[in-house]
Amino acid sequence: MKFERVYSAKIDKAKGLKCDQTIRLAGFYSSKDYPEKLRRIKYHDSETGRTLVFLTNNFELKAMEVAMLYKHRWFIETFFKWIKQHLKIKSFWGTTRNAVKTQIWIAITVYVTIMILKKELKIEQSIYEILQVLSINIFDKEPIYQLFSKTNLQNFKERDYNQLKMFDL
Repeated sequence: MKFERVYSAKIDKAKGLKCDQTIRLAGFYSSKDYPEKLRRIKYHDSETGRTLVFLTNNFELKAMEVAMLYKHRWFIETFFKWIKQHLKIKSFWGTTRNAVKTQIWIAITVYVTIMILKKELKIEQSIYEILQVLSINIFDKEPIYQLFSKTNLQNFKERDYNQLKMFDL
């Protein structure tokens, strides 16, 4: 990305900041599409050892506040990625803040309960398989430990053939 520095603000290098600059985009199309000034903040994260560069149009916040907002935003992004991968929330039933929070907390509670169940009963199936078995047997009066202690016949080949084989496998 081509840019030209307009101004450099003073920074506290002890906090990990490398620079706090006001810049203007210098590329032909980028400067045409965005003629406003931007703020470029370079931050070294001592925990991860990575140097990060942030671009923002917010000139009111302190440079360290911008760096921390982006750092916390990354934790939020990874949290939502984890939610999508593990909690299987396809869509939210409500759009209010309370409805979304409630659905996420219910999904987390179910996930943690299934993990405890898996550990306590020493279940070998995946969480997805456990949820499938529980959803099929939700109204059965059979104890949960018995649902997972049965031999799964789908994984074994039948030993006694009452019919002729069509294909040799």
